[in-house]
Amino acid sequence: MPVTVETTLRTNGEWVRQFAFDGNPNTFFASTENAGAGDHFTLVFDRAVAVTAVEVRTGTPNESQGLTSGHLEVSADGTAFEPLAAFAAGAARGDAGGRSVRAVRVRPGAQPHPLLVREVAIRSDPPLAAFRYPVEFAVDAADAPHLAPWAERVARTCERAYPMICDELAADGFRPPSRVPFVVRRDAPALVGASGNRVIASAGYFEANPHDVGAVIHAVSFVVQAYKGHGSPAWLVHGIADYVRFFKFEPGALGPPDPDTARYDGDPHETAAFLAHLVAAHDPALVRRLNAALREGRYTDDIWPALTGRSLPELGDEWRRTLRR
Repeated sequence: MPVTVETTLRTNGEWVRQFAFDGNPNTFFASTENAGAGDHFTLVFDRAVAVTAVEVRTGTPNESQGLTSGHLEVSADGTAFEPLAAFAAGAARGDAGGRSVRAVRVRPGAQPHPLLVREVAIRSDPPLAAFRYPVEFAVDAADAPHLAPWAERVARTCERAYPMICDELAADGFRPPSRVPFVVRRDAPALVGASGNRVIASAGYFEANPHDVGAVIHAVSFVVQAYKGHGSPAWLVHGIADYVRFFKFEPGALGPPDPDTARYDGDPHETAAFLAHLVAAHDPALVRRLNAALREGRYTDDIWPALTGRSLPELGDEWRRTLRR
């Protein structure tokens, strides 16, 4: 069951909200400001689940700055909460008795330090999905404040899609960034793009096209690709990003290319369709293998025969024949 994290507190640097539910006791959420009695840190589930027990540990891994007051609360509908346990010595544990729960909330008492939530453990049926790739898309819409609500909604969508993107672009030893600034600018150099770990969106474009979230997913794919070498062909880099967008995030949104003009190294939409054909016909892990080679700087055109037994031009001809059928 998917989970969303909500809080009244701003995130301190890299210590993002999702670290509180990633199963790793060495990571934690940290707020920028001190926690007050009016603040909360809440896990909201897509649907109510039968919860047996909840345990929350706060503070750093060396047991400092834990909560000394406050309550652990639960809600059946995500709106009305009731206490389950009190915090003492940085922790709270409560027996929920199998009740139906839609949200779990940490309500701190006034603290002389920021709120640090190290780990929330919930036993439930069905189980809740811990964050395998913890991430927070940090919105900066100062250049277009009226787009801030739109940007926050898109940021949450990107957080929900992030595990899929990271799985599609996985490689041994690679950890994707856990904090991604999402900046909305009037002078953005493109409709939406990536610069390092930042996603930069054009205020003008998204004022006119607020529903084009797939374009943002394309840019998030660049962040996860993280290709540093200069030998990465642009057609393949953009094609992989469009493959993630059109064949994983919004499947069915892309029509078939024209078989008379389609090129495997042409428009990114066409490259995406070419890659989708190869994944189906040759190797389900093909995009991951290409991605790993590009990220490690070892891509050459010789990789195609090694992966499929055919040269790139031969694969292109094969793909166009399927388009004609």
